[in-house]
Amino acid sequence: MVVPTLQRTDKPPPTHVAIIMDGNGRWAKARGLPRTAGHAKGAEAVRRTVEAAGDQGIRYLTLFGFSSENWKRPKDEIGDLMGLMRRYLRSEIAEIHAQGIRLKVIGERPRLDTDIVALIEDAEALTKDNERMMLVLAISYGARQELAGAVRQLARAVQSGDLAPEDIDEAAVGRSLMTAGIPDPDMLIRTSGEQRISNFLLWQLAYTELVFVDRLWPDFGATDLADAITEFHRRDRRYGATDNSLRAEQPRP
Repeated sequence: MVVPTLQRTDKPPPTHVAIIMDGNGRWAKARGLPRTAGHAKGAEAVRRTVEAAGDQGIRYLTLFGFSSENWKRPKDEIGDLMGLMRRYLRSEIAEIHAQGIRLKVIGERPRLDTDIVALIEDAEALTKDNERMMLVLAISYGARQELAGAVRQLARAVQSGDLAPEDIDEAAVGRSLMTAGIPDPDMLIRTSGEQRISNFLLWQLAYTELVFVDRLWPDFGATDLADAITEFHRRDRRYGATDNSLRAEQPRP
């Protein structure tokens, strides 16, 4: 489904919005520019979207910045992306901190250069007490890899005697994920018109509303986010139940 331009809503926003930021390369190609120009414009869209999410009252914003599969790209492009990541972490964190936003990065940090890991750790430490919104950046992240890591963690706990196999339930798995303590996304937005989730938050997206927009990521902004939220409020979220059963579960006054 492609979401049309919709009117804004006065309803409360979703608590947690996740975004697959897709289309940087196509944006650049359409303008006869190198892919690096698309990535640079995409970084500007990150800035706009973080600000818009805070203005909307969203409490958690998760952005898929660099996947485990992206390591297969040409070395020059990877180098450019890592350079953009360094510049973002150096130039934007002070503003993020001033806005009361907490930063958390999920993904396989050992694959990143040590200076980038140090920048991430410094940014997380600086913003750890901020409460207005949490910005989660998925960098060197893959959901299958995350799930495999959670399984290994649970297996080690069983092996050491700290956990009984029968105590492994959905909550135990959730506590073993990189997103432990973060509510599952209410809405996932993917830009550029593609309609797949590309190994992103496979466990966490079980009941997430998926919204696909044609806009390429470098052109994404506050109006697009507001339109996606309007579309979110048009959905009937039943979590596998019927309307009647949901009403029956509501406490009586």
